[in-house]
Amino acid sequence: MTAVSRDGPPVIAPAPVLRARGVTKVYRMGDVEVHALRGVDLDLHEGELLVILGPSGSGKSTLLNVLGGLDAPSGGSLVYGDRELVGADDGLLTEYRRSHVGFVFQFYNLIPSLTARENVALVTEIADSPISAEEALELVGLGGRLDHFPAQLSGGEQQRVAIARAVAKRPRLLLCDEPTGALDATTGRVVLEVLDRVNRDLGATTAIISHNAAIGAMAHRVVTIGDGCIQRVVENERRARPEEVSW
Repeated sequence: MTAVSRDGPPVIAPAPVLRARGVTKVYRMGDVEVHALRGVDLDLHEGELLVILGPSGSGKSTLLNVLGGLDAPSGGSLVYGDRELVGADDGLLTEYRRSHVGFVFQFYNLIPSLTARENVALVTEIADSPISAEEALELVGLGGRLDHFPAQLSGGEQQRVAIARAVAKRPRLLLCDEPTGALDATTGRVVLEVLDRVNRDLGATTAIISHNAAIGAMAHRVVTIGDGCIQRVVENERRARPEEVSW
């Protein structure tokens, strides 16, 4: 893509980290077809924080799962770097998920019998160039809770452990599915502050899906999805700080 500079020669904009074109997803239940995604076009840019909004059933979770290689689209193109992911073999998709994508879900999925440090270390053992578990937990403000078990942590602290686990492998993409959905307003803002810090400090391209439109104020771009289609994309001239987000 070429952008025109007022003061000099054309500026070549960098290619997106991930490019989706015409992505569809159809679920078949007996004779019934459910169209979860209907020809989605979306670019994720280097280092941006993107918020994807939409009501339940709009297709936003399906879109995130497709972008992260957890679910295969029914059609279209999904390119990461120079690699086409649609129709790719299991080996390439596994390598994509393991080495390049971090996931954060609404429910923390921590192993109860492992400490915070041990939960994060599970990821560092399979990553090529990981952050240490201690450093990742320090990044999310839990440097003093390394040896606590999930049952000894609050919901917000457990979610921050889950974020530390996701970022410890230095992912290029961080995909978050309703990361504040199970939290109250005060705790939710703390989690948003952590995600904002990860985006700024590590430069991970971060996509957050939510039904809470107010979260969009902290994003570079806000994408609204409905009935499996992208309905609107808005760029924020000014990004709100997480503590300014209403609930």
